[in-house]
Amino acid sequence: MATGSRLAALSFLFSLLSPDDCAFSPEQIDPLLYEEQLLWVSGFQGEVNTYRIPLLSFTPKGSLLAFSEARKFSEHDKGQKFIAMRRSTDKGATWSPTSFIIDDGAIVDGLNLGSVVVDEEVGLVIVIYVLCFNHDHCSPSSTMMVESRDDGLSWSKPRNLTVQLGVKSFCPGPGFGIQKRYNPAKGRLVVCGHGTLKANGVFCILSDDHGQHWYNGGALKSIPYNQNKKAQDFSPDECQPLELTDGSIVINVRNQNSFHCRCRMVVRSYDGGLTLPIDSLYFDYELVDPAVAAGALLKDNVLYFTNPSNEQHRVNLTLRWSLTDGNSWGEKAMQIWAGPSGYSCITSLDSGSTDDEKYIFVIYEKGHTNYDETISFAKIHLFGGQ
Repeated sequence: MATGSRLAALSFLFSLLSPDDCAFSPEQIDPLLYEEQLLWVSGFQGEVNTYRIPLLSFTPKGSLLAFSEARKFSEHDKGQKFIAMRRSTDKGATWSPTSFIIDDGAIVDGLNLGSVVVDEEVGLVIVIYVLCFNHDHCSPSSTMMVESRDDGLSWSKPRNLTVQLGVKSFCPGPGFGIQKRYNPAKGRLVVCGHGTLKANGVFCILSDDHGQHWYNGGALKSIPYNQNKKAQDFSPDECQPLELTDGSIVINVRNQNSFHCRCRMVVRSYDGGLTLPIDSLYFDYELVDPAVAAGALLKDNVLYFTNPSNEQHRVNLTLRWSLTDGNSWGEKAMQIWAGPSGYSCITSLDSGSTDDEKYIFVIYEKGHTNYDETISFAKIHLFGGQ
């Protein structure tokens, strides 16, 4: 073999053996719906009338956990609920039966889910939710937390964080919280959520000791704050935070009253979630939105976003991606489901393997007549359409 041919062969072999080198470039993204299955179906199955508010996350050991509100007697936001969970150890190919990790009993103003946050440093999975969010036949509101230290197999007793955080009504997410990977405040847990419709806004809670103690971080309050709102008032609502590689936190926010546009709000924190400065707020006109909780994820320096892409109705669940941290979005987009679709959440497994580089996973509310008929799990091959 000639020397040039030998060097070319060796170079090719090394490229196959190097696990740290990316096999794909962001310019090659062309998503394909690889696999989809229903995780929950509404309609009085057992003790549950309606499943809503889906969350999805990988554990530090690589198991996939899916959560939802299991609304016992109606489809309404208020009322008694369970937190339902299913677990997969093969990246969503098969799932455990549904288990109810929380039962709020007979509380009129039952639980609202919530955020899942993974602490990679200590191998911990935390779920944060709220009781008595609307103060309907109960008071005060309580921010609650449960945790799993065995990969989602068992869960602690609920712990009330109200003594640490105060009695303000705070509903996390829905979506996932983050553990900061970069300075400032590397290792901090950051969970962001919203308030009631009167006292709405984006609020973050923070922990610097792996969830043992929490304190209030940044706030972006609605206007007029703690007063009844009108159409087109400034009312930031449900939100999804993520961390960029420069250590800043970007929060993609539901524009509850369609202030300024029927699109998403974005706010950014540069100090680990301690503040949410108003001068970092902007409106992303490319992300049209009917006022809904959306999914966002940063993977391999690409920002992915899912929502029902429609100004008026919760239909047309769409995946979009940005190579510029959300400053612009590509012309291409992938329609995941054309019909009724609601809340969504995105995750991925960052194992360093080429196979895991290919996929993201989306959980979302899906229906034919109404978006709350089922909760569906979709595995998406990012480069499968080539």
